[in-house]
Amino acid sequence: MRCTSGWTSKKNHAALPYAEIPQFVAKLRQQDGVAALALEFVVLTAVRSGEAIGAQWPEFNVDEGVWTIPPGRMKADVEHRVPLSGPALAIIRAMAAERTSDTVFPKLAEKAMYDLLQRMQVNVTVHGFRSSFRDWAAEQTTVAREVAEAALAHAIQNKVEAAYRRSDLFGKRRKLMDDWGRYCIGSDTAGVVPLRRPATN
Repeated sequence: MRCTSGWTSKKNHAALPYAEIPQFVAKLRQQDGVAALALEFVVLTAVRSGEAIGAQWPEFNVDEGVWTIPPGRMKADVEHRVPLSGPALAIIRAMAAERTSDTVFPKLAEKAMYDLLQRMQVNVTVHGFRSSFRDWAAEQTTVAREVAEAALAHAIQNKVEAAYRRSDLFGKRRKLMDDWGRYCIGSDTAGVVPLRRPATN
């Protein structure tokens, strides 16, 4: 796997080539602890690490498979709805079985995920998995650019386009994230449950 700079790099978010993501997730699933589950959740949802670390149980509608991140926790200060694939929902259910607070991934810092990557000898940044997702969407799907950008909660730079955009393209993003989930786990089975427990970091 590609060896590049660590998590502290802000200018160059080292990313794993998307072709290596299924192999990485398989390796990640051999790790125990909250950090491993949180990191897999970040990969599957393509969210920023801080958004996952700060996730609160009231933000989740498990029955509908939706995670609604409030504006105050988003970079653009705009509510972001995240469609949860089967594998992502499996992680939420695993954490729910061990729930001890309103925080989904309790007592977890971003550095814990970086340290896990280092122990696995995968020297990329946590943020870089968003780039892996974006490259996959561009090269392996026919999804429109705006759908992939919406999945990443990127602000619309064109003011005219932003003024007329009334939809968050949730339905199209749902299919995209389901496809990404299946790709990440290297399977057509949507509801794979992680085999390890989140008891320790």
